[in-house]
Amino acid sequence: MRSTKCARAWSAASAWMGLTSSNPGMLWSATPSRNSPPNSNTIHPVPSHRQERVRELLRREIGEAIRREIPVHKAGLITVNQVLPAADLRQARVLLGVFGSTEQQKTALQMLEASKMRIQDIVAKSVILKYTPRLKFELDDTVEKANSVLRIIDELEKQPPPQPE
Repeated sequence: MRSTKCARAWSAASAWMGLTSSNPGMLWSATPSRNSPPNSNTIHPVPSHRQERVRELLRREIGEAIRREIPVHKAGLITVNQVLPAADLRQARVLLGVFGSTEQQKTALQMLEASKMRIQDIVAKSVILKYTPRLKFELDDTVEKANSVLRIIDELEKQPPPQPE
């Protein structure tokens, strides 16, 4: 037995009329409304818990793969400071710290670029994701920037304070 409240939904014409006039946010438009979901290319300022877990897992596994593939005596000590995956996880920037001379830093980047596909294969086997991100290796200069800021602060502290007139 059907109730009278649901009787309208049984008619295709009345159901369509109810859908077209009930919610203006549901109307088709060339421009998205305020109520529409964000585009997948939108950069989210606050990563979700899952994104943080994936980022940390990638950082750990990439670091382990680099440790196995790149010899320390040639390239210096390489640390993975941060992994910044894209929202769709198809690409990731890997920010590296290389402890060693400038020559060792250049050598490390060259060796990483040469063995990039092998490192991606190792990561793909250990991290189960829909897509294994393509890695882009970059030197992380945040430590150098922090040191330069600290040097400037030290220099300012060494200067005598200005005398009031």
